[in-house]
Amino acid sequence: MFVLDCSVTMPWVFPDEATEATARLRDMLEDDRAVVPSLWAIEVGSVLLAATKRKRIGAESWQELCAHLEALPIEIDPFSVSRVWGGGALRLAHSYDLSAHDAVYLKLALRRQLPLATLGQALGTAARAAGLDTPADRQQGTPGPDAGLTGGSPAHPREH
Repeated sequence: MFVLDCSVTMPWVFPDEATEATARLRDMLEDDRAVVPSLWAIEVGSVLLAATKRKRIGAESWQELCAHLEALPIEIDPFSVSRVWGGGALRLAHSYDLSAHDAVYLKLALRRQLPLATLGQALGTAARAAGLDTPADRQQGTPGPDAGLTGGSPAHPREH
């Protein structure tokens, strides 16, 4: 099981954005499951709206694209968003210089002790600094959690 960021999901919808890493992660779902925060569906919807405005897709394709994603073994974690204020996500966002959205994914991965699949550079850096595996990076040769990246660790995050 791994935490799935929206940035990894969208290449499954838009094949021209696919990489070996995103294809490998999609293939992992044949034998594994992913978990996402409840805001993931909102983020996917925002990307679909933006793609429609850019005339990349038509509104008539939304239902089919969403049905494809709904068919995947993706668990929506119902508690992620409730942890933004009191559950430490804002503190993580501040400590690792992340958006609140990204911090929710990081908090979910830390809480469930799962790898975090993301294409986002800041989120990937924060996840590795927090000691998490980032499987989307393996194909691209990005260093693992012990590579001495800046940004802190859970015990000593970067101060602002």
